[in-house]
Amino acid sequence: MKVAITSQDRDMNSQVDPRFGRAEFFVVVDTESDDVFVHDNSQNVDALHGAGTQAAQTVAELGAEAVVTGNIGPKAHAALQAGGVKIYVGATGTIAEALQKFKADELQCASEPTSEGHWT
Repeated sequence: MKVAITSQDRDMNSQVDPRFGRAEFFVVVDTESDDVFVHDNSQNVDALHGAGTQAAQTVAELGAEAVVTGNIGPKAHAALQAGGVKIYVGATGTIAEALQKFKADELQCASEPTSEGHWT
């Protein structure tokens, strides 16, 4: 399974970015092969509108079946759900720690948004 984790930098020791749409990077991990790919999300960091929706589209295009993040806004949540991408929230610490919690089923699956959106 491919998991996209919101990140403040480019490696497994980076901190989880608590924002989904405006995260600096997505660290995409294939949980079966442990392959790691980093996607630069800078085009959405300062976007006036649509950052969450655009980030959701990007994550789907990267082939992610799940997202791990701190929080998720309503438009991003709806777009990810429409694309069949599972959303896990409440992630903190490093990307490696968040991945470990994901694999251990210790993260909350978000059935609804956790923020009102436009969180900078």
